[in-house]
Amino acid sequence: MIKVEDIKKLEIVKTFIKRADLCLEAIGYTEHGFRHTGIVSVNSKRILQELGYSEKMCELAAIAGYLHDIGNAINRVNHPHYSALMAKDILLDLGMNIEDTAIVMSAIGNHDESFGGEPVNPISAALIIADKADVHRSRVRGTDQLSFDIHDRVNYAAIHSSVVVNKEEKIISLELSIDTQISQVMEYFEIFLSRMVISKKSANFLGCKFKLVINEYSLL
Repeated sequence: MIKVEDIKKLEIVKTFIKRADLCLEAIGYTEHGFRHTGIVSVNSKRILQELGYSEKMCELAAIAGYLHDIGNAINRVNHPHYSALMAKDILLDLGMNIEDTAIVMSAIGNHDESFGGEPVNPISAALIIADKADVHRSRVRGTDQLSFDIHDRVNYAAIHSSVVVNKEEKIISLELSIDTQISQVMEYFEIFLSRMVISKKSANFLGCKFKLVINEYSLL
């Protein structure tokens, strides 16, 4: 079975992730490099693990998480579709069978609601939740708060974020700690409401409810 560690060793993958992050830096976006892809990979896998999915499904989720943003090396617009097509060649070259490759492609191609993404299989649902949950100040490239836009402010205000899976109660929670001296909770909803909607859909796809907890208060 091909594992995410096999993917991480490939120079083509390292280069695509690096170039994707540089492209997004050039147009003012938050970090989308090795930190982000690593966290999304780990959390995509962990969500399925904690819900009792097979080792193979969990590993495919980790692979999808690691490759989900490489299409930004081409263009931010439609990057999920570019990422899926780029991943296809990488995975087939590694010897992954066509069925598993197609599953990973559909997960990657559907990870962003801004480009028509929807949860279409358990891997895509886990990837969507893991991707949307990565809100953290370490993603902000600068420290000059006077130059921050609302996305920078909200990310910089997030001093802790985690995905918590309760298999018994069938609840997937995004737990955030936000410094309200930097950004108010309403600003989070202003820019991330669509992300919460797709996260809720994804949790439902996995047979769970979705909860958003900010500063220990349950808001969804």
